[in-house]
Amino acid sequence: MLALKLLLVPGFLALITLVGRRWGPSVSGWLAGFPFVAGPILLLVTIERGPVFAAASASAALGAVLASLAYMLAYAWTCRRHPWPVACAAGLAAWLAAAGLLRLMLAWLPYDPWPSLIVAAGALLLIVPRFPPTQAVAVRAHLPAYELPVRMVAGALLTLAVTAASTRIGPAWSGLFTIFPLLSMVLAVFSHRAHGPAYVGTMLRAMAAGMWSLVVFCVMLALLLPCVPIGWAFVASTALAVAAQLAVPRR
Repeated sequence: MLALKLLLVPGFLALITLVGRRWGPSVSGWLAGFPFVAGPILLLVTIERGPVFAAASASAALGAVLASLAYMLAYAWTCRRHPWPVACAAGLAAWLAAAGLLRLMLAWLPYDPWPSLIVAAGALLLIVPRFPPTQAVAVRAHLPAYELPVRMVAGALLTLAVTAASTRIGPAWSGLFTIFPLLSMVLAVFSHRAHGPAYVGTMLRAMAAGMWSLVVFCVMLALLLPCVPIGWAFVASTALAVAAQLAVPRR
């Protein structure tokens, strides 16, 4: 799983950076909401630990959308007045508080996707409109040559740190750390430094709105894995997640 993360996270960071250079923060943020990282990780969990464990992890990951949104919302508001270290610390504090609350909820609730779906959908409906207003942003077309490799290295190092912290855990914390804001953290910090707070706010708002695809993907996995073959479960979940992602710009 670690090798997969070390390939996925830096690679996707590079893709999002290049998309942001070409089409701006709204498109790059929207694309970052898709489960490009969580999907392959959950597939590997299914192969290694079995469909029942993976379905429980998918349910936990579904609820963890709240924690990711908490990080992004805290960063988006804090960065308007403070530099990136303060904004990142505020985002991490918000993530830890939300993740701790979710862990307590999971201790009392069965590994059932429906309570987690209520939490995730409610969080998206309530939190996304509370991001800072979208502003016109000026994008630096030519970033320094070292910017992209540094982002990829930062993503790899953060992946190693999060993976080390999440060893020997059950399905609840496994699911929560599956949705740890690896991408949003690196993208927010580097975009903040390169383009300023208006760019970051626009990107994080689009990323949050794009997380409907992650919600659809996780709830379908949690429902399908215990009762259908693994391949069909992932194909159906991915197809519905793509449909949900494509619906976001139209809405």
